[in-house]
Amino acid sequence: MTIQVWATLRVAGLLVAIVPAAGCLGPVADLYPPLGDEPAVTISVLDHGWHTAIVVRRADVDRALWPEVDDFPEATFVEVAWGDRAFYMARPATPWLAIKAAFLASGSVLHVVGFSAPVTPYFAESEVVELRLSRRGFDAMTRFIHEEYQRDREDRALRLERGLYGSSWFYAARSRYHLFNTCNTWVARALSTAGLAVTPFGVITANDGMRQVRRVGVSR
Repeated sequence: MTIQVWATLRVAGLLVAIVPAAGCLGPVADLYPPLGDEPAVTISVLDHGWHTAIVVRRADVDRALWPEVDDFPEATFVEVAWGDRAFYMARPATPWLAIKAAFLASGSVLHVVGFSAPVTPYFAESEVVELRLSRRGFDAMTRFIHEEYQRDREDRALRLERGLYGSSWFYAARSRYHLFNTCNTWVARALSTAGLAVTPFGVITANDGMRQVRRVGVSR
């Protein structure tokens, strides 16, 4: 099964009425855009079909801010997404789990994938939008991702089980999933943390978030 088909099937039950967006935030001036000769850090935002994710180059990550990327030591890139625990980890997902995710959340997880192929060919059936962040904005975003991991008594990220494709893992996450805080809301929040003119308010579906992302990025 392709990544695109998998993602579409898993979230097909979560189509809901779209809440009107609360308007776009302006960029955060001290984070975005990169200033003068300041080097930019490129990330990608993926639209898997009703489900979005962020891809970073592992070498760009400050390990003091997101050390968990070294769970994938052979990878060039790391994809990260977030969602409801029961629905995301179910094999197979069911319509009941989709409804339960929206109204009776079971907790949340991060799905993290390490890979080395070029991003666009690897996700050939997904829309890929590239974004150029300042170093400061990228660091703020990776700190946001790191802080999403639940931790055990030894302060280690709580790894649950192997992920859904490639070299991947599920990790227990901290935020609460519900109808108005979906995987796409979480991605928009991560991007706004980086200083981008992207607001999580009113973002439920992938299209809600991608509409904003396309305005500030370059589609591949």
